[in-house]
Amino acid sequence: MFRIMKYLSKAEIGQMLIALVSIVGQIWFDLELPDYMSDITTLVETPGSAMADIWVAGGKMLLVSLGSVCCAIITGYIAARVASSFGQRLRSLEFRKVESFGPAEMSKFSTASLITRSTNDITQIQMFITMGLQLIVKSPIMAVWAVCKIAGEGFEWTVATAIAVVILLVAVVILMALVMPKFKAMQRLTDNINLVARENLTGLRVVRAYNAEDYQESKFTKANKDLTDTQLFTNRTMAIMMPLMNTVMNGLMLAVYWIGAYLIEAAELTDKLTVFSNMVVFSSYSVQVIMSFLLMSMVFVLWPRADVSAQRVMEVLNTEPIVKNGTKRAADIAKTGQTGTVEFKNVSFTYPDSREAMLQDINFKAEKGQTVAFIGSTGSGKSSLINLVPRFYDVSAGQVLVDGVDVRDYDMVALRDKIGYVPQRSVLFKGTVAGNISYGDKPGENDAVELADTSTSAGRKREALQLATDAANDGKLTDEQMSRVKAAADVAQASEFVNRMDGGFDSPIAQGGSNVSGGQKQRLSIARAVYRHPEILIFDDSFSALDFKTDRAVRDALAKEAKDSTKLIVAQRIGTIMNADRIVVLDEGKVVGQGTHRELLENCEVYRQIAESQLSESELTA
Repeated sequence: MFRIMKYLSKAEIGQMLIALVSIVGQIWFDLELPDYMSDITTLVETPGSAMADIWVAGGKMLLVSLGSVCCAIITGYIAARVASSFGQRLRSLEFRKVESFGPAEMSKFSTASLITRSTNDITQIQMFITMGLQLIVKSPIMAVWAVCKIAGEGFEWTVATAIAVVILLVAVVILMALVMPKFKAMQRLTDNINLVARENLTGLRVVRAYNAEDYQESKFTKANKDLTDTQLFTNRTMAIMMPLMNTVMNGLMLAVYWIGAYLIEAAELTDKLTVFSNMVVFSSYSVQVIMSFLLMSMVFVLWPRADVSAQRVMEVLNTEPIVKNGTKRAADIAKTGQTGTVEFKNVSFTYPDSREAMLQDINFKAEKGQTVAFIGSTGSGKSSLINLVPRFYDVSAGQVLVDGVDVRDYDMVALRDKIGYVPQRSVLFKGTVAGNISYGDKPGENDAVELADTSTSAGRKREALQLATDAANDGKLTDEQMSRVKAAADVAQASEFVNRMDGGFDSPIAQGGSNVSGGQKQRLSIARAVYRHPEILIFDDSFSALDFKTDRAVRDALAKEAKDSTKLIVAQRIGTIMNADRIVVLDEGKVVGQGTHRELLENCEVYRQIAESQLSESELTA
């Protein structure tokens, strides 16, 4: 748990030191109260005492109580403030770290687990800082201070207090041994219930289509029951703590008064008042000792789950992406004099969790403006190959060169600014049609982020980042940007259906694009890639949901409007790629043929089989 405290800022550490001082002040005030109680008791029992002296002692006692209250308020305020700001920072750090993850890292953590780690786990840490740190500091100081206060006041009373403390410690150790494994399992079970719920929501159509609601409900019921049973066990076990504490405390008070009655009876007449006064003081201090151990037991309630949560958050923060950022920026790449070239040199690739190579000894080169297509059977490595260009993965051997530079030497931003990428599974974001097409090009955002990166002043950084946030949230595009949006939509053949939507390009897009069809999502994804006017366009089977007429129209528009962009196309349909400048045929991760459509029909058996399964003889020779 304490390892995660390294992310506390200097300001937060300073505030916690102030809170420490206020905690010590609160303890001092609390431990002064019994002394004033003793004085008042002595004054009341002493014949001839002035009422004014009693009022003075009572007034001092009231001031001490107010001082304790003020210190408690200060401590609570600072703890809540530090916990909130620290939780905010951890969430931001975790989100930023997850953004740097590639597919290899994402496979290590499930999506449901990452959501839990950035929400529920952070909440557990905040709760611990708000309450636990106060208790960790307060309880031992109070216990030691109170013990020092009562030391030498009475051997019998001291023995009674020691017995009560031992009973409490034994009980706490036993309870912690029972619940600690359950606390560790609780966060994993929370992950599981999030996983089942998310799986059910994302696959709702399939669930309904197969009438599998009962099956999904039984899965959720089991996950829910496992979590509930674990929580009930821990809550019931920890519920024993409070009545046990009260029983020990009341038993100690009874023992103090029983011993006090015995000592008063055995004392000389002149010493009875002193013994009685000592009993009042000792009873108060013994309660303080028990209370300090009660506070410690509350720490043991909060600590296990917060500790598990901190470990889970640290796992994310300490995970280093396999794909490391390079150093070469756009200015460095411009010196090569090449634009839009992609070359694979003896490339082999193996997935991190696999032993067998997915790609072996791949060689080809795409020049500026060329269209290079990739075709092959399912699992032949087509998507794996093009995912190496934007560095979703790094090669296991060989080199992938963009503009003559190894992609591993690129700064990530510089590399991906050159690329327009359309994934195999089209992804849209909640917002508008125009916002999705212009995604990543919010007005003023890039300038603000660049200003933040180059600013040395912390104040300037905050100002610049706020500008970036405002720009991102505003969502309004300039006239020039809207013109580019419409042009990109025309290329992707999306303008037709967008103009029919209520609001046109300002029409809302639901989360995941659930309010548009698969073909419409695919066309909007193509428009988003074209909008950037990139040097390299990558289409990962991005025409599969389009009819043949729209497919042809999109390709014709791309050939005209993106003629200077290098196009890498993964496709299953021969008709989509037969006019490509170069077709690379893959089979079991190896290149078994390269050339034009006609060349491959003559000298590549794998390509010819695919072509004959899709086209007639007349279409093959057309």
